[in-house]
Amino acid sequence: MLECVEIETASNPHHAVIWLHGLGADGHDFEPIVPQLVRPEWPPLRFVFPHAPVRPITLNGGLAMRAWYDIAGFDLSQKQDESGIRASIAHVEALIAREIERGVPGANIVLVGFSQGGAVALAAGLRHARNLAAIVALSTYLPIAERTIGERHAANAATPIFMGHGAFDPVVPQVLGERSRDGLREWGYAVDWHSYPMAHQVCPQEIADLAVFLGARL
Repeated sequence: MLECVEIETASNPHHAVIWLHGLGADGHDFEPIVPQLVRPEWPPLRFVFPHAPVRPITLNGGLAMRAWYDIAGFDLSQKQDESGIRASIAHVEALIAREIERGVPGANIVLVGFSQGGAVALAAGLRHARNLAAIVALSTYLPIAERTIGERHAANAATPIFMGHGAFDPVVPQVLGERSRDGLREWGYAVDWHSYPMAHQVCPQEIADLAVFLGARL
């Protein structure tokens, strides 16, 4: 089980948000977003911010850092680290199973991720064999899409998906997010798409839009 930062908004939560950070960050990265995002009328929530494993990253000259999978080059759609992605999907499955063991129904679990973490959240959520509350993918894309089309599970065919992206993102170009959005919609998924005048980051309007999206599911 990955080490995690956990924040509970009140005692005895029966809803959980599993939030995956981006390349080179850690589970503390999105801790500050909790008070900005949570609304008073929401039920008690447990936010789970796992630390990705430390691994060498080819694009960074083999420098080891926290990452959900290896990045071989600037073109993120090419030379994808399928084994690394699948290993991270397994980590997410273990985190979901632990929440269920702690009394959170699978249908009350939201998967969220930013950048690399968002890619894993999408890949894991679409494959998960039980219904989830929602999937949130920020500044990211769907990895190993050609495998996902045959491996996605019907349990989450109707699960709502929030995708937010920066129009000026130099790290994960918005066009990659748009392609993933279009592909997901072609497969029948309900994708709530938002573009913002920002780079590779999260902005206040995105947090506000995400709060509306999550509020409807909580």
